[in-house]
Amino acid sequence: MIFDDEIDKIFKKISHPFINVDDLFEDTKSNLGSGPYYYGYTLTIGPNGKPIIKEYGNVKPGLLLTSNTKEPLIDKITNTNAIKLVTEMPGLDKKDIKITMEENKIQIKGEKGEKRYCVDTTIEENIDKNSGTAKYTNGILEIKFNLIKKQPTKNKNIEIQ
Repeated sequence: MIFDDEIDKIFKKISHPFINVDDLFEDTKSNLGSGPYYYGYTLTIGPNGKPIIKEYGNVKPGLLLTSNTKEPLIDKITNTNAIKLVTEMPGLDKKDIKITMEENKIQIKGEKGEKRYCVDTTIEENIDKNSGTAKYTNGILEIKFNLIKKQPTKNKNIEIQ
C-alpha cells in the first residue's frame, strides 16, 4: 500500500541519524580497545568553603584513551574523629596494592595482570599520619586516618615598654 510505503520512508529518515551515531560509537570502541571507559568531575567543598573541582577517568573528552591505567574515584568520608578514603579496585589482591604518602598527598597504585589502577589524592584535614590503616575486601579499599584537632591559639597581650 502507498500509505505503508510512505510511513516506512518517514521512519527510515527519522532513524538514519541514530544509525550513524551507533556506527560512530562502534568505530570509536574498536579503535580504543577494551573498556571500561569513564571520565568525569568531582565537586567537593574544601575546608575554606570554596568548591574543589577534580577531573578523573581514563578517557578525556575527545575520547582518546590516555593510558591503560584506570583512575578510580575516591570517596572521602569525614566524621569528628577520623577520615576514611574509599575506592573501588576490583580484580586485585591486597599484595598487589601499594599506598604511599608524602606530606598530605596519597598515591594508591595497584596492578595484577591486565588490571592497573593509579590515583592521587590530597587530604586537606589535619591527620595523624601514624594512625593510617588500610583494609581491602571484595575489591573495595578503605584507608582510615585519625583526625588531629588543632589547638586553638590563645590571645596574648603584649605590653609596650
